[in-house]
Amino acid sequence: MSPVLAGALQLLALIAALALAYVPLGDYMAKVYSSDKHWRVEKWIYKGIGANPNTEMRWPAYLRGVLAFSAVSVLFLYLLQRLQGHLPGSLGFAAIDPDQAFNTAASFVTNTNWQSYYGEQAMGHVVQTGGLAVQNFVSAAVGIAVAVALVRGFSRSRTGELGNFWADLVRGTLRILLPLSVVAAIVLVACGAIQNFSGIHSVGQFMGGSQQWNGGAVASQEAIKEIGTNGGGYFNANSAHPFENPTPFSNLFEIFLLLVIPFALTRTFGRMVGSLKQGYAILATMATIWLGFIALMMWTEFAHHGPAFQIAGGAMEGKENRFGVGASSIFAVSTTLTSTGAVDSFHSSFTGLGGGITILGMQLGEIAPGGTGSGLYGMLIMAIIAVFIAGLMVGRTPEYLGKKIGTREIKFAACYILITPALVLVFTAAAMALPTPGHSMTNSGAHGFSEILYAYSSGANNNGSAFAGLNADTQWFNSTIGIAMLLGRFLPMVFVLALAGSLAEQKPVPATAGTLRTEKPLFTGLLVGAILIITGLTYFPALALGPLAEGLAS
Repeated sequence: MSPVLAGALQLLALIAALALAYVPLGDYMAKVYSSDKHWRVEKWIYKGIGANPNTEMRWPAYLRGVLAFSAVSVLFLYLLQRLQGHLPGSLGFAAIDPDQAFNTAASFVTNTNWQSYYGEQAMGHVVQTGGLAVQNFVSAAVGIAVAVALVRGFSRSRTGELGNFWADLVRGTLRILLPLSVVAAIVLVACGAIQNFSGIHSVGQFMGGSQQWNGGAVASQEAIKEIGTNGGGYFNANSAHPFENPTPFSNLFEIFLLLVIPFALTRTFGRMVGSLKQGYAILATMATIWLGFIALMMWTEFAHHGPAFQIAGGAMEGKENRFGVGASSIFAVSTTLTSTGAVDSFHSSFTGLGGGITILGMQLGEIAPGGTGSGLYGMLIMAIIAVFIAGLMVGRTPEYLGKKIGTREIKFAACYILITPALVLVFTAAAMALPTPGHSMTNSGAHGFSEILYAYSSGANNNGSAFAGLNADTQWFNSTIGIAMLLGRFLPMVFVLALAGSLAEQKPVPATAGTLRTEKPLFTGLLVGAILIITGLTYFPALALGPLAEGLAS
């Protein structure tokens, strides 16, 4: 079987699996967030934290809950790392340096999971399971909660109430993420992923010396790492490591896990707003961009320029032989179009244009299908922008799902889409202008610039993957990328929740003959075009200096 055919068949199998899970998972999540009943264990949690789950919150109160919970999480995870040397199960590892502890705490709380350390050489069992794995669950649940709050803004009227953050957080964790992760971990263990709490041991000889590895609760963390679109690996090689991702089947299964909730949330959206066709329109937009990026990536990576590529069947440098070019391309596109950041190959070794595709995927805002929750609310913001553009074309006040998109709403949406590009471009420019950050680049020229651009695109967009050529474990990068992650996560949430509150207060506007039909293919095409044009106008100069220059020169 040719590598191209193998890649195409894997893509078809993946699409079929996602299609089978779409309806039941999407409907189940809609029931979770619409139910007025609480499980007994949930009541214990509410009592323990002093929260009343039946109290409705307006957007400022909902936002305060998000920010307060996240701030406490950052502090807890920071202290856990700083005290690691005094904790049981530390495997003899010392406390994490302050700048790296800040970076890691910001990373996992923001659902970014950027790692400037070697996991198997820095973190013990307590930090991995009691700190990082816990944040994998709750950071993903926070993202879904904010998305659901925005959906309620569309579905409710004449009220500023968006639900209860604490109830949404607990339900997302216990009813959705935890059961899915248990099933996924069992599958990964069956595939050969390890799950233990063993210490450091030698596994053989390597270049004249013994090679040492430590065990860990890898399968369980791998499961929530993908389901929650987190991405932080137990080992430095991430999902290219055989302890995390042993077989071609486990590789395809992990791609399925990182896509299934973001895609299924479009069904949840349609169900909660009372129009499944609206959910299908958002799904079609996401799927169109995702499939288009996969086609471009496979084309660039399978292109046979020279005898080396012909013999290898594609650009195999930096890719695992057990996965091949096709599966690696699907994984790379899926992980950068979501906020996952997990990698089964090293994006720095992709062709120049292939590396550019991974960067562009993050710069779209990771909305196709995006992260758990963040992908849906990011796409809905872009839908509002597209509706506004259509309204300007025909001279009509724009409407979306029966809500007028006025001056206030468009300001919130505009601020949302401007925050992340500003962070990426300002920090990239500063790193290139100052003398010290440039010492971290492994490569010079266009590829070296791509390393820096990738790092800040990954951090500000809460992706977490790296270009595998930049030494980011410095005070400059730990600090600036940490700041970019925090601002890139929580500033957009401010405008999402403010927009949700504004929409919920409105009186529904009845549809007329002049209303834009946002469930039709025409709107899907408009939305795809708006996303690509806005992103292109924003990032094209930076991309031209990096991956485009490298790709055209090769």
